[in-house]
Amino acid sequence: MELKTILEKCDHTLLTPTATWGEIRQACDDALKFNCASVCIPPAYVAQAAEHVCDSIKICTVIGFPNGYETIRVKVFEAEDAVRNGADELDIVIHQGWVKDKRWEQLRSEIRSLKSASGGRILKVIVETCLLTEEEKKRLCEVVTLGGGDYIKTSTGFSVAGAALEDVALFRQILTNVKIKASGGIRTLEQAQAFLEAGADRLGASALVRLAKRAEVDSMRNVAAARPENR
Repeated sequence: MELKTILEKCDHTLLTPTATWGEIRQACDDALKFNCASVCIPPAYVAQAAEHVCDSIKICTVIGFPNGYETIRVKVFEAEDAVRNGADELDIVIHQGWVKDKRWEQLRSEIRSLKSASGGRILKVIVETCLLTEEEKKRLCEVVTLGGGDYIKTSTGFSVAGAALEDVALFRQILTNVKIKASGGIRTLEQAQAFLEAGADRLGASALVRLAKRAEVDSMRNVAAARPENR
């Protein structure tokens, strides 16, 4: 699979707590240059980024990130604020404690409320697979579907592990109307391709653009080396 094809399915991500505006701006420019699906950034930078990109790249942000244990009302406010600021896609973190308590209806209600607050934007539901049993993963496929989520997303990238191929494959077996985003720990082209082949529709990563930039530099060096004056 070509790097270009992989990047078209990638949410180029910069969510480190210390990220500066200069770094966010560069992430936006890189996502645009390499034709990524979106740039995923912290909520505080959404308005500034939206002004910077002028609709040239989709802006994704996170809600209830990274722990997901805020009240529904707080998450709804976050979502509405993000939409007002110019977000095109929202990645929300569910309440893990409710999963362990099997409070499925409350989880469905949370997702439904956030889908409504999104104003029709794409809603990706982060379930943090590394903390779940297989039965919980299966049940959450149903919850996300009934709640109206557009994607189920494996991970925040801030927990004990990231995406796993077996989880993406499991989701693919179960889900029909909900897409899958694999995120967390995807650092090589081989890993990216494997997740897409396992059934992921979208990838969340920062390393893939770095690989593209490195390949670009290598290509320029090879061209320069091939010039007659350098032989």
